[in-house]
Order: sequence, then C-alpha cells, then structure tokens
Amino acid sequence: MKKLLCALLVLVTTMSFIFTGCSGNNDNVIKIGINYELSGEVASYGQASVDGIKLAVEEINKAGGINGKLIELVEYDNKSDKAEATTLATKLMTRNKVVAVLGPATSGAFKATIPVANENKIPVISGSATADDVTVDANGVKEYAFRICFNDSYQGIAMGQYALNNLSKTKAVIIMDSSSDYAKGLAKNFNEAFKAGGGSIAAEEAYVAGDTDFNAIITKIKGLDFDVIFIPGYYQEAGLIIKQAREQGIDVPILGADGFDSPVLLELAGASNLNDIYFSNHYSSLDKDPSVQSFISAFKAEFNKEPNAFNALGYDLAKFVIAGIANAEGEVTGESVKTALADTKDFVGVTGSFSIDENHNPVKAIVVIQLTDGVQSSSERVSQ
Repeated sequence: MKKLLCALLVLVTTMSFIFTGCSGNNDNVIKIGINYELSGEVASYGQASVDGIKLAVEEINKAGGINGKLIELVEYDNKSDKAEATTLATKLMTRNKVVAVLGPATSGAFKATIPVANENKIPVISGSATADDVTVDANGVKEYAFRICFNDSYQGIAMGQYALNNLSKTKAVIIMDSSSDYAKGLAKNFNEAFKAGGGSIAAEEAYVAGDTDFNAIITKIKGLDFDVIFIPGYYQEAGLIIKQAREQGIDVPILGADGFDSPVLLELAGASNLNDIYFSNHYSSLDKDPSVQSFISAFKAEFNKEPNAFNALGYDLAKFVIAGIANAEGEVTGESVKTALADTKDFVGVTGSFSIDENHNPVKAIVVIQLTDGVQSSSERVSQ
C-alpha cells in the first residue's frame, strides 16, 4: 500500500509539473498587457479604450493571429491611480512577461509607467495620452514610450486657430482644470495661438478636478466682454460648467478638446445645453471613409452601441502594436517590438493614417466636432 501511495504521489507530482510547464509555455501565444482605468474617475476613457482593443485583437486572432501565434491579453485595472498604474506595469513586465503594454489612457498615469518600461526594455503605448512631455522632454526622446494620438500643443493650437479662423471669434475666456497637466498644456497653447492670431484673452479662471459648483466662476465672467469660452479639461467638470453657464444665460460658443468625448458629458450638461459646442478629437462617426464605417459596423455588432473616439483609438492602438510585433525582426522581444514601432510608416487606421516621427508621436490630422442638442452634427478634419 505504501509503495502504491508513493507511486501515485510521484505520478501526481510529475503530472503537476507537466501541466504547470504547459501553462507557462508561450510558444503559441504572444502576450500584450492592458493597464487601463477600468474604475475610478476616468473609467469612461479606460473602458472605452479596452473595448476597442479587444475588438481588434478578436479580429486578428480570428484571422490566425501573427504567424500562427494568437494574441493573449493580460488585463488589469489601475483604478485611475498613478501609483497603481506603475505597480501594474511592473507586474505585467516582470511576472506576466508581456512584450508590450497598452495604456494607461491619461497622460499622468501613462507617464508614471515609463520608468518601468525603460528599466525592463518593454514598450508602453497609449492611444490617448496627449500631454506634450509623454514621449519627449528636456532629456530627449523616451525610448520605450509611444502614442498614436496628437499632443496637447497641437490640440490647443488647433482650437485657438479654429476659434479665430472658423468661428471668427476674437475675445476668449479660458476655464481650466488647474490640477491637470493635460488641461494646463491645452490652456497654454490655446492662449498663445489665439493671441498670436490677433485674439485677446478676457479672463483665465481655474477649478480643481472634482469640483461641482462653478456658479461663482460663471457669475464672475458674465460681466466681461467675450465671444467664446475654451474649457480644457475632462467631461465630468466640463458637463457641469456648460450646464451652469447656459443656465446663467451665457450662449457663446464653448470649445474643448478630446476630454469632452464621453456620453457622460450629455448626461451632465443636458441635450438642450449642448448647442454651439466644438471640440477637437481623433475620430468622428460622421466620417464616410469605408474603413471607418466598417469599424463602426463591427463595433455595433459586438457591443450594441455606437463607438466613440476612445473606442476607435483603442482599436487603432491594438492594430498598431500588433503590426509592430508582426514586423519585429528576429525574436519577438520588447526591444525588437520597440524598434518596429519606431520605424512605422503609413499605418492606416480608423482615426487616420500616420507615420511615427522621431519623437515617437504620430503625424496625423485632427478632427473638430460640433454638437447640436448633444449630438454630433458636423465634423471637420484639420491637417498639421
């Protein structure tokens, strides 16, 4: 009996070793990390991005993957927290052995993961981190950081020029989230571009993320002479600012950036208050390009809803990174994928075609969307 038990124990131990070895075998899969804000303050951006990523990966896997290897997503929720994003980046790279990490969505959280990327030589790529210093700063290009969206400088400059040249406005008020690098970058570049084009800034007012009552700011600016408002910030506060401004009788055009792009903006502001609203973005469902319309159809079939810009950016992000993996020379490693991403030319995506420049940024066009009763009523593509 003892011999039988011993034999069984050896057999179980051996089988356990075999199955453990099989489960850790990466020969038939390529792992990509997902480090996104799936809960917390900006979960709307993170979840939308991940939905787009998953649709793209599903399509690629159904088509056979990359050279017969399937893409395996290793997904974590950073809870809209920078420190958690850093911890998860480390986990994905050292424990899960991914060859690239997608996300986070926001600039601050994404930048927090870059030192980990440099240390482990694994590229991190965002579809929506727009701060100017995401991929390059005073020390030079951040070797393992990439993005596929335009940066805040371009958004801010483009909206300043749009206010002047397309809307014929010359006197602006800026209401900015002073706690956000994203908002501060947008405000600075709008201010400079607007004044360089002959406009003037009637006032600059500030709030902090999480604020809900903006009536004091609105009352303060009501007596000033202005014909346009620029709100660089996210949808949570922007929706309430717009609602309260309209309720106080301010009916001038209100401009924003891609942080406006969330269904929550409509919920907070109300449809009747979302007229004469313009914001820069990466994508519009009004685009009649066949590839855009094909993406919209596939997304609606999968999720039973219209895709937004973050869905589209997530979709393009996954396709961009997987194309980099497919083009990597030799063994697929973080290093070889990084090199392939940096060499990308003429990538065709639903948010526009682009090549990666020397600063790991895409060279692409911007879209300005108009809302009428809270619904996209027109879009205009503005080239760099």
